[in-house]
Amino acid sequence: MPRLFFGLEIPESIKTSVLTVKTDINGARWQSEAQLHLTLAFLGEVESEQVTQARDNARKVAHTPFELEAAGLGCFGKEESPKILWAGVSHEDELRELQRTLAQGLTNDGFTLQNPSFKPHITLSRFRAGAGSVAELIERYRSTRFGSWSVQDFALFDSTPGQSGSVYTVLERYPLTT
Repeated sequence: MPRLFFGLEIPESIKTSVLTVKTDINGARWQSEAQLHLTLAFLGEVESEQVTQARDNARKVAHTPFELEAAGLGCFGKEESPKILWAGVSHEDELRELQRTLAQGLTNDGFTLQNPSFKPHITLSRFRAGAGSVAELIERYRSTRFGSWSVQDFALFDSTPGQSGSVYTVLERYPLTT
């Protein structure tokens, strides 16, 4: 069964910029440039016939293009024992509206989202149990602006587990229109 999610692709310049925070932290498994994205709706494993249903649903989403900025760092879990280190986004009202529209259409169509509460972020690193603290790193980059971009579309991704973490493949892009 395919493992799917909808998300935003991140421009290469911003990927390069956010990965400058990469440092040696015990238990950190840093994401590669190819793995960086912003998840809008995680569907998880779906039946093959649901792929067409998800695609059809996404094609109905109407939203105008908007600007986003990658800025600051945060984590899920405690800073002393993090689970995920992430870069945040600002100017996120339009992003939240896009996510809400997409999520509502999917749930109305029978999908159960694996990420029902939406916290916009770009995952930079995942941590094993007993990982080192990220408090100093978060403080150092708290006000850092990594770059902004114009969001012109969103995508449906296939997520395939691999040796170095998941491999994400874009199955289809959905343009935002005025």
